[in-house]
Amino acid sequence: QVQLVESGGGLVQAGGSLRLSCAASGRTFSAYGVGWFRQAPGKEREFVASISATAGKTYYTDSVKGRFTISINNAKNMVYLQMNSLKPEDTAVYYCAADPTGWARGARAPYDYWGQGTQVTVSS
Repeated sequence: QVQLVESGGGLVQAGGSLRLSCAASGRTFSAYGVGWFRQAPGKEREFVASISATAGKTYYTDSVKGRFTISINNAKNMVYLQMNSLKPEDTAVYYCAADPTGWARGARAPYDYWGQGTQVTVSS
């Protein structure tokens, strides 16, 4: 079992930056791949980025490439999402999720564990 807790959300102006954190508990977390998803009001949840457990291979949705960076610190059981050049359309609740296969190959990976989410609001 893995428990995930997101933090770092908030209100920021367009063009600003935020860093989201995903803290994990569970002594086997280093074997999990992790993804970030977001859900805006009235919209379906969408994939944002993911990172594999060991090789550190990353995947991004096209709308955030070049602006967002996902990283992992296995020693601290933390995954981060650095978000730069934020836009109003990035406003959403952001969730992290863990894939026990370790691969986290994008949106279709089997993410079995989810956090509660953290709100990101970007004002224009």
